Amino acid sequence: MATRSSSGKRNADATPAAPPRRRGIQSIEVGGKILLALLEHSSSLPLGALAKAAGMSGANAHAYLVSYGNLGLVRQDPNTGEYELGPLALQLGLAALHRLDPIKIAIPMTREFAERSGQTVAIAVLGNLGPVIVHLHESNYPIHVNMRTGTVMSLTNTATGKVFAALLPPKKIESLLHEDHLRLGAVPSLGQTEKFERTLREVRQRGVARAVGDPIPGINGLSAPVFDSNGNVVLAITAIGAVGVFDVRWTSPLIDDIKRCADAISAELGWQNRDARATRQG
Repeated sequence: MATRSSSGKRNADATPAAPPRRRGIQSIEVGGKILLALLEHSSSLPLGALAKAAGMSGANAHAYLVSYGNLGLVRQDPNTGEYELGPLALQLGLAALHRLDPIKIAIPMTREFAERSGQTVAIAVLGNLGPVIVHLHESNYPIHVNMRTGTVMSLTNTATGKVFAALLPPKKIESLLHEDHLRLGAVPSLGQTEKFERTLREVRQRGVARAVGDPIPGINGLSAPVFDSNGNVVLAITAIGAVGVFDVRWTSPLIDDIKRCADAISAELGWQNRDARATRQG
């Protein structure tokens, strides 16, 4: 928001005023620090360590823990006396996850990425025949590509398909690869299969798939996976553009940008460790 100086002129460079903090119940916010501390630690915590992490005295922390224990938000190990999140916390988390719609969450984030990059950006899910485009943000610079909502993408010949092929369990994509070969009208040779496997290893290592002027000459593409809370790939975020303006070198800022976009969506879905997922699949 612009402000006016003492001379009456507007100061466009002034820092926008922060929105006023809404009044709440302070004790709930203070106690919430205990839950946040438990959330940030993968193991149970003794009272002293938990109080320190929450920035309060042991006596104050204990009072909150008793109330949270009565509610089921926290439970205490009878043998060690340490505290961890309780069954109600788990139920609340699962209820929130079940209400998440990955596509609905991804649309505004991919729109921002499309506007920021100036490229066409698509969201794809895995369908019965392969990856399917379910939403598309078209750039202001039209490119002649047959990509629209409902388009089924090749598992082997597109950046979108390579993301799913690299990160889904092998048994799950066997039949899809067979259908892919039928649609392409040819069975790959041994050399092509070996090259494809190398490409999938690269996707797992880099966390992003590339299409460099192939399968459409003059068009480059990048695709990054989105994971749910269990580490399953549920979406692919794909950006495409003309070769002259779409940089797919590994040093390209576009690669970092699309990975940040996909990671942000994954975080909204409850995923916290993308690198571990890639390692397991490799």
